[in-house]
Amino acid sequence: MVRSEIISSLSHEIQKKLKKSELEEILNIFTDSLVATIKSGNSLELRNFGRFSVKKINENKKARNPKTGQIIYSPKKISISFKMSKYLNKQINIKKDIN
Repeated sequence: MVRSEIISSLSHEIQKKLKKSELEEILNIFTDSLVATIKSGNSLELRNFGRFSVKKINENKKARNPKTGQIIYSPKKISISFKMSKYLNKQINIKKDIN
């Protein structure tokens, strides 16, 4: 699902009480606040969905390119890990009857 499909789905769910441009602005504000939280180094939890945690990866001066075997420098960076909630896990893994 892409951004435009999310906005269309939201518009359909709320029965077009808000314009698509307003929904797009709300989605932009939401994603910007998520990014700001993660950039600040804090973890983010959305109840019944999951938790985004910040992982700091240290620099590595002796990393190797697996294709060539050449030693390369890998700078310090930030990565994100996601752990889904028990509720989301149950919802995803509900077995549907196949007849």
